[in-house]
Amino acid sequence: MRILLLGDYSNVHATLANSLRQQGHDVTLASDGDGWKNYSRDIDLRRPGRGRLSDIAWLIKLWWNFRKFRDYDVVQLINPIFLPLRAERLWPYYQYLRRHNAKVFLGAFGMDRYYVSACTENHIFRYSDFNLGPDERHYHENAIWIRDWLHGEKGVLNERIARDVNAIAAGLYEYYAAYRLAFAEKTQFIPFPINTDTQVNAPYEANRPVRFFIGIQQKRSQYKGTDIMLSALERLAHDYPQHVEIICARSLPFDEYIRQLSKADVLLDQLYSYTPAMNALEAMAHGIVVVGGGEEENYEVLHCSDIRPIVNVKPTEEDVYQALLHLLETRAELPRLQRESRLYIERYHDSKKIAQAYLDFWQSH
Repeated sequence: MRILLLGDYSNVHATLANSLRQQGHDVTLASDGDGWKNYSRDIDLRRPGRGRLSDIAWLIKLWWNFRKFRDYDVVQLINPIFLPLRAERLWPYYQYLRRHNAKVFLGAFGMDRYYVSACTENHIFRYSDFNLGPDERHYHENAIWIRDWLHGEKGVLNERIARDVNAIAAGLYEYYAAYRLAFAEKTQFIPFPINTDTQVNAPYEANRPVRFFIGIQQKRSQYKGTDIMLSALERLAHDYPQHVEIICARSLPFDEYIRQLSKADVLLDQLYSYTPAMNALEAMAHGIVVVGGGEEENYEVLHCSDIRPIVNVKPTEEDVYQALLHLLETRAELPRLQRESRLYIERYHDSKKIAQAYLDFWQSH
């Protein structure tokens, strides 16, 4: 099969591409590397510094590359904004892909119109990036996303592409729940792919402090909830200094992030999520226990009934603190949770299995 993966978030397409190649498929990944994270790609679509001359040069380079994006069996877009361009400029690029390739699919992997609508208009989540129960989260980027995705050109583009593509692949429960409201027949849940050919961390040993890891994106700390999680963790370290070690990574490129992560026993991630996303899943593949999103909906969509490796927390500092304190007080149980975390990835997120799930999905539409 000849496959074009266009755009990337959180290493989803790069991980998928590697496993598809291992199965003998011809895969091209074109992306901007997801900004400073700098994920691997075959064709670099990164946009240089803004300015009239650099913009013109980049657009010429983009079109030169785009002319090659034809005669693929499958094209999958990471998001309706699949190139670093304004939404109102993207429809002709989408039409080109549609005309010159056999099938086009849309990924529901991040922020878009249907997720914003599910959180703010349909109120299908008890809490989310946009709400805590009936109350709206007043985070400064939320107003921008509501404007752009519900009332602006991004939303218009999203609707046109979603209606036109062959089908939609949703990578997390939240995105699946959002898209099936409007496109139940053409939306399929496929878990995010994780490379399981990774070294598993040594089990926690009770004679040393527990190493807690938290990754901070400076500009998105409030949005992700890492500000609250870090506050709870620092409080725990203050109360139990001999038993707690904090590893804090701030806006690191992916390779360095993984090196730092490999030292940890426990990861704190995604306070407002029902589910573990790519960072948390990557940690679990290393046998690291995750504190974050692990609601029952997550296990139900995976048909997982016998293990609960994720330490689920509600989006308050006190709930996070109590969960961390319980982990500390029952740290003899950490090796079991570490084993279950790795098992969870092998069962539900192994990139080789996920690659096959995508092949079946693409062929069935």
